Amino acid sequence: MTDLDGAAEPLGLTEATLEALLFVAERPLDRREIATLAGVDRATVDARIGDLEVSLAGRGIRLVVSGERVELATAHEAGRLVGRYVGAGATRLSPAALETLAIVAYRQPVTRGGVERIRGVDSDYTIRALLHRRLIVELGRSDSPGRPFLYGTDFEFLERFGIASLDELPPLDADVAARLVEEAAERAANDDIDAEADDRRHDAGPAAETDGSSPGVAVGPGPG
Repeated sequence: MTDLDGAAEPLGLTEATLEALLFVAERPLDRREIATLAGVDRATVDARIGDLEVSLAGRGIRLVVSGERVELATAHEAGRLVGRYVGAGATRLSPAALETLAIVAYRQPVTRGGVERIRGVDSDYTIRALLHRRLIVELGRSDSPGRPFLYGTDFEFLERFGIASLDELPPLDADVAARLVEEAAERAANDDIDAEADDRRHDAGPAAETDGSSPGVAVGPGPG
């Protein structure tokens, strides 16, 4: 319904109407989009999302929240039964894909090089396969030399593994956690080296890029 000015009539937003809206939605909905549809402010949307999240805790349907977007998804503990019904076994991941996906999930944002330093093997094919299945996504580019892509996870990952947010990921195995910490420290050290090199080039000025014809730079044997 609309008013005389053609604007959508404010409908208000209850926990029940929010649940119904998310149930029929074919994609995650943005908080601002929900506010516009219901004709309410952002605070009301946030409050109803919090209420619904509490109400669905322990149920077969959970509220999945990722930043500004929300949607309904099946609970993790129902995964095997639901998977049997929808035939999810056909998309079972290989050990290499699972290992790569775990690294991306816990270390994100991470480059392909970062994944390969942890795994110790080339991971180009595995990363492309995970991108194809939409289990990981490109988050932009790193500021490091070559500006490689940064990878992370999105709603597809949360849905597939039946968790509401990355905070619900289980604790890492001690050995894997140590490797992630080691890789992060190595990356930070490399970033510091790159920054120091940039500073030295900046301090040296244009003379550092000459062919040696500037005063004070020897390019061959001296006289006599």
